[in-house]
Amino acid sequence: MKNNPVITFTDASIFQDDYLVLSDVNFEIQKDEFVYLIGKVGTGKSSIIKTINAELPLKKGMAAVCGFNVENIKKKQIPFLRRKLGIVFQDFQLLIDRSIHDNLAFILGATGWNNKKEINDRIEEVLTKVGLEFKGYKMPHQLSGGEQQRVVIARALLNEPEVILADEPTGNLDPDTSDDIMKILTDICNNGRAVVMATHNYNIIKKFPARTLKCENGILREVRQGEEIEFNSLM
Repeated sequence: MKNNPVITFTDASIFQDDYLVLSDVNFEIQKDEFVYLIGKVGTGKSSIIKTINAELPLKKGMAAVCGFNVENIKKKQIPFLRRKLGIVFQDFQLLIDRSIHDNLAFILGATGWNNKKEINDRIEEVLTKVGLEFKGYKMPHQLSGGEQQRVVIARALLNEPEVILADEPTGNLDPDTSDDIMKILTDICNNGRAVVMATHNYNIIKKFPARTLKCENGILREVRQGEEIEFNSLM
């Protein structure tokens, strides 16, 4: 494997407040790699994602994310780190009082964009990438769950991130819609971005195989190629 990591954790211990969630965490993720995070609820999947985006402080060990050292990152640097990360939530978190276009324009405005034509062009570009180029005028409640998740992916792509962090992105979607979302995420990865996806969805892992890291018994381990993942170990 070529060694061009965008995320590196070295001898890290991950805490929620004072509770040790995972210890001795060591892994690298390359810039165009798709990686699943799996494990039961409460074993540390979301905690890893929150540590990557500096929502949880890294109290022990080292982590480098998109050129930032997370273990000693200054508060004023965190917004610049997060611009290199696109976040895809399970529960969408769209602003319900404005159109899809205005949801995306709000994010661009908040991250320093101020040229109206450039804003409109960028919104059109990301909506086209997720197959919603004609839905910008609609309100969130006028879209299906799958369409709303596509908007969330478009929002995550706005500032050309190096990494997409997806926390249970198919958790509220039916199987066919989940497949559509996975195809979009896979395409994003194939175009040179790392995708880190926490999931419980065993069928998705089987249908869209990729490197898999498992949180289990306080440690993070790599699932070996050919190793069978038990469905009940994800629930």
